[in-house]
Amino acid sequence: MRTLIVLMLLAVLVMAATCYESRESMESHEYLSPFLNRRRASDFIQADTRLRAITQERIRERSKAHHEYQRELCEEYYPCEMYAFRHGYPAAYRHYFGRRRTK
Repeated sequence: MRTLIVLMLLAVLVMAATCYESRESMESHEYLSPFLNRRRASDFIQADTRLRAITQERIRERSKAHHEYQRELCEEYYPCEMYAFRHGYPAAYRHYFGRRRTK
């Protein structure tokens, strides 16, 4: 009987030591509500930087480099594309579209 009481006291002490809530854990906001609302979850990302990145991407899509336009034009014309596989896109563009004559 005496050993049972000692074991019970020992179990209570172990439980009290492992389940103790420290002051630091009580200071955390996650203690009361572990989930954030959507507005607070995205507070660390600034909206103007996201909008600026989207705007820059749209500008880059609209203003393509000169060689990009040449390559797209050559890809749409089958003989130019076949010539480009052998000689490259700049040479194919010059061969098919470089010397255009208008009257």
